[in-house]
Amino acid sequence: MRVMVFVKATKASEAGGMPTAQLLEDMGAFKQEPIAAGVMKDGGGLKPTSHAAQATLSGKDRTVSRGPFENTPELIAGYWLWEVKSLDEAIEWVKRCPNPMPEMSDIEIRPLYAEEDFTTKENS
Repeated sequence: MRVMVFVKATKASEAGGMPTAQLLEDMGAFKQEPIAAGVMKDGGGLKPTSHAAQATLSGKDRTVSRGPFENTPELIAGYWLWEVKSLDEAIEWVKRCPNPMPEMSDIEIRPLYAEEDFTTKENS
């Protein structure tokens, strides 16, 4: 199963604060483990929303807003794409992760849809 792991933004990450050298070293060491295990497929950090834009689509209408965006707990600062056997395996990997922020932070794990999720007995 593929999962997207979202590192949620914090006030510090949205302010553009960069990680310490120690945190970069710790995160780099951690990321080598899922890479070596064949779990990590992609990942990266996102710039603060002050560098972002958001489009709202309604029918044929398109409205674009430029950041920064205020709702920090809903924003994403980084992501990993993992291939794991189960949600429980992904949770175990996250439990081993150093805190990617200098303050309390949240990491969300979301399974991606697979082709078989769209195939039902009714569609067969």
